[in-house]
Amino acid sequence: MKDTFIPSQLNLKQQWYLIDAQNKCLGRLATEVSTLLRGKKKAIFTPSQDVGDYIIIINANKINVTGKKQNKKIYFRHSGRPGGKTIETFEDLQLRIPERILEKAVRGMLPKNRLGRKLFTKLKVYKGQEHPHMSQKPQKIEL
Repeated sequence: MKDTFIPSQLNLKQQWYLIDAQNKCLGRLATEVSTLLRGKKKAIFTPSQDVGDYIIIINANKINVTGKKQNKKIYFRHSGRPGGKTIETFEDLQLRIPERILEKAVRGMLPKNRLGRKLFTKLKVYKGQEHPHMSQKPQKIEL
């Protein structure tokens, strides 16, 4: 009888990738990033295992959206207190916390369970060119 193949039994080395978000479309970039985080393009992909890679995204403040989403797309959050609802447009959030836009888009495309939360910790988003992960020698990829 054959044993079941489990990718976690391999000594899987996870790669670090660097993506420049400058002039990229938000949704298209988020789908590619979520696919890489899950490891869906790998031959050893297993839905219940973490076989994905680490992703570093730079220039998050220069991401684009199409159409009138710049003014019409809204982001909702609630503090948990009565009257604590806050609504912001894409434009306002891009000025205040540009990293949050990409994080929210990618998080929505990951599984809504323990695995999804673990995968999300492997996403690093920065608004400028600089990032503190040079020692990992990230491989730059174009999407």
